[in-house]
Amino acid sequence: MPSINRRMLLKASGISVTLPMLETFGQTSEIPHQKLVTVGATLGLYSDWWFPKTGGADYEPSPYLKLIDNYRSQYTLFSGLEHKNQSGRQAHNSEITWLTSAEHPGLDGFQNTLSLDQAAAKHNGYVTRFPSIVMGTTSPQSQSYTASGVMVPAETSPSKIFTDLFLQGDPKEVARHRQSLNDGGSILDHLQEETANLNRRVSSMDKIKLDNYLEAIREAEVDLTEVRAWLHRPKPETDIESPVDVTDPNDTIGKVRRMMRLIPLILATDSSRVVSLMIQDHGVVPNVPGVTGEHHGLSHHGQDPEKIEQLKKIEIEIVKAFRDLLASLTEPGPGGSLLDTTSVLFGSNLGNANSHSATALPILVAGGPFIHGQHIVQKENRVPLSNLFLTLLQAVGLPIDHFGHSTNALRWS
Repeated sequence: MPSINRRMLLKASGISVTLPMLETFGQTSEIPHQKLVTVGATLGLYSDWWFPKTGGADYEPSPYLKLIDNYRSQYTLFSGLEHKNQSGRQAHNSEITWLTSAEHPGLDGFQNTLSLDQAAAKHNGYVTRFPSIVMGTTSPQSQSYTASGVMVPAETSPSKIFTDLFLQGDPKEVARHRQSLNDGGSILDHLQEETANLNRRVSSMDKIKLDNYLEAIREAEVDLTEVRAWLHRPKPETDIESPVDVTDPNDTIGKVRRMMRLIPLILATDSSRVVSLMIQDHGVVPNVPGVTGEHHGLSHHGQDPEKIEQLKKIEIEIVKAFRDLLASLTEPGPGGSLLDTTSVLFGSNLGNANSHSATALPILVAGGPFIHGQHIVQKENRVPLSNLFLTLLQAVGLPIDHFGHSTNALRWS
């Protein structure tokens, strides 16, 4: 596959902008098209085993970080990042705002905002077959949201994702898909006509709501057109066998590993340049040796040593799965490794799951056009995580100077 430089990508996207060179980026030549992966562990990571005691490049790795220390030069750790005002209707509602930073999730009148991954996907558009791929482990719930605050459902079946990526389907299936898209277009036409008629009879405030609705319809029409175009293009070929879905609801780690194995394949075939994975297993007793408690209950350990030991066993397996993802992404290829052109965000919406705290979040960024190898400790311990999100979005080419509740882009060197 020929390499695609940044100028070619922007031209293909119909965008003509120049991203300014940022001191955080470890290169001064043109930036090739960058990809983005997010992995969110919704029940937190035990902070005593995650955060190093010191900052800088010479930090002593914590027990969890020792598992991935071979890749230390490929990632940066952050301490002191948070989303403000994350108290919501339910204690775990911050998991739906981890990628958005919207305040008071779930309370009356709450509407979520554009998520980090969907901002990147919207920027890229249909340069790839899928603007983004949203994965989950237990349910369609995800951390991905459109600009209008609508959740993008997660796919929990690795085999379904594999089929969508690589299996062309017989002519009858393709024809049914095309007809379904045509039917969707007809429905959108009808909705647009009805909304336009209604717009002439409502108040000025309702007109604003209807205008936003019409804009969503127009965007959906564009999406339908792009999807139709991809129907006629062959899917990439692979000699890798389709993964087998995990049927045991308690095999959380097995589900995580199968999803993570698909991520390098998605990126290498340029099927999508944006992938998100939400690790969620409320109500599950993971199949991990030595674990007898339900993961959610163990995260509320109340400083009980036995519960903490079981919790650490689960989280060790999650970090190991992430280590294996890093290993796959760092494998050398014709133009370097996938990690060279992929920014990977790994972390959680909870800094302390025991108390549902959304401050001091565990955050790691690997790969991409950044200088790595440090533990960055914020001097002010309440820096918006959105500052880092802004940096990540600038790295994938968005010409923006604000995202969520950012105050400025986060820089490090």
